[in-house]
Amino acid sequence: MTIPEDDPIRRLTIADPDDPALPHVAVVGDTYTILVSGKHTGGRYCLIDMLVPDDGGPAPHRHDFEEMFTILEGEIEVTFRGDKHAAKAGSTVNIPANAPHGFKNVSGAPARMLCLCTPAGQDEFFLEVGTPVASRTAPAPAMSEDEQKAFMAKAKELAPQYRTELLPPGE
Repeated sequence: MTIPEDDPIRRLTIADPDDPALPHVAVVGDTYTILVSGKHTGGRYCLIDMLVPDDGGPAPHRHDFEEMFTILEGEIEVTFRGDKHAAKAGSTVNIPANAPHGFKNVSGAPARMLCLCTPAGQDEFFLEVGTPVASRTAPAPAMSEDEQKAFMAKAKELAPQYRTELLPPGE
């Protein structure tokens, strides 16, 4: 096997999660910072810093790409194919492509984790459905019931474009 030549168009990426120039977005009450986007990696992967408030996290969903979380702070309850699993700070969780899953912060305090998706695309989905916030630690803005319904309608409409399926609660 021959290794391809270096691509001089691709650049080194060094991401400081507290850099105000990075995209920080509120999604489902969590705050996500796109550290390394698919644009940086030629679509190979993306890396997202996730700040999840107590009791926060996404509803059940699945997608056709691999997703891996490393818990930096707190404890997350991962629901994988209907079964609940605990993952505390220092743990890494790999979600195989297509598997139904979701997670919830059960720490009693904010939890922080890194999320790696391969190939990239989840970063673009979050940017399209999320609400921009000022920083990695900015809380998600409060949403009225009508705003929550509008968000869910937009997420459901866009999810298939990003190879994602939102599932009913309990799956």
